[in-house]
Amino acid sequence: MKRYFTGILLLAAMLAALAGCGSGSNSPAASGSASSASASPSASSPASSPAQASASAASDEAKHTQYPLTITDGTGQSFTFEKAPERIVSTSPAETEILFALGLGDKIVGVSDYDNYPAETKDKTKVGSITKPNEETLVGLTPDFVVTGISMPSEVVQKLRGLKLSLFQTNPKTVDDIMNDILTFGRITDRQTEAEQIVASMKADVQKVKDAVAGVKPEDKKKVYVEFAPGWTVGKGEFMDELIQIAGGVNVAGDTEGWNQISEEKIVQANPDVILFTLGVTDDQSGKSLEEVIRGRSGWDKIKAIQDNRVIGVDQDVLSRPGPRIAEGLLAVAKAIYPDLVKE
Repeated sequence: MKRYFTGILLLAAMLAALAGCGSGSNSPAASGSASSASASPSASSPASSPAQASASAASDEAKHTQYPLTITDGTGQSFTFEKAPERIVSTSPAETEILFALGLGDKIVGVSDYDNYPAETKDKTKVGSITKPNEETLVGLTPDFVVTGISMPSEVVQKLRGLKLSLFQTNPKTVDDIMNDILTFGRITDRQTEAEQIVASMKADVQKVKDAVAGVKPEDKKKVYVEFAPGWTVGKGEFMDELIQIAGGVNVAGDTEGWNQISEEKIVQANPDVILFTLGVTDDQSGKSLEEVIRGRSGWDKIKAIQDNRVIGVDQDVLSRPGPRIAEGLLAVAKAIYPDLVKE
């Protein structure tokens, strides 16, 4: 079931990190390549004089990428681009969203089977699984740039690179990492202005949330439990945990690292004020929705969030995809935790 698979993208990423990378939490993120790409507000002010107009034009011209360009990806692999890529394949929905947001739809020749946003993805050639795409299809598309994300195991990455594919992998751990990835793709594809506009908008949303919850005292912060797939939650060191923190909540699994199978008894003892879950996810064993699974667990009826009916579903794509819409995910999380403080 595609909707179920999409809902466990982060579970696949966790397994890939454990089985393929070993020390995934220590892997370098894309911040190395993005360090030379600065995020700045992109809204231009009306020119009040020819001198200002000339300066503005010079600034815009300076944003064009100068090739050859050497960039390091999230695995530490170095890439040199002689020009902007013309045939791009994305095997990861989050990266696909970034590329489309940059206005590169006409350059994208293939996407994963599970890409569903934006709508234009349905017209693109499908290259198979997120974790192990179809090699023949990939090679047959003759891409000059292949992008993948946190869900692809390292052995698959290396095998595809062995096929002479220029495979660039991201590894975002924080919201800043996600923004840096956007800026990095903007540099690679000569879409720096577009990238800066996206990041400026995301930063505005982040600041909106921070401002809204700034007055919450430490002792009043809500305890939050998030379950993104049946029996799985997230601890520190991952962007989903950071979303809870930015939103002014306390992750009850924050004493763990990365993606974890839950201890049902521990969650009962933690007694969260709010439970978040991903909408559209179904337990493939029982056939029940994730919300039904959560509410039906033995002893969980004693949890404050369930007693107060604060079990809240969040769109799985905006919550779990480290792309431009992660700011929407943050807003959704913040509204769920503090509905009286965070407004539209």
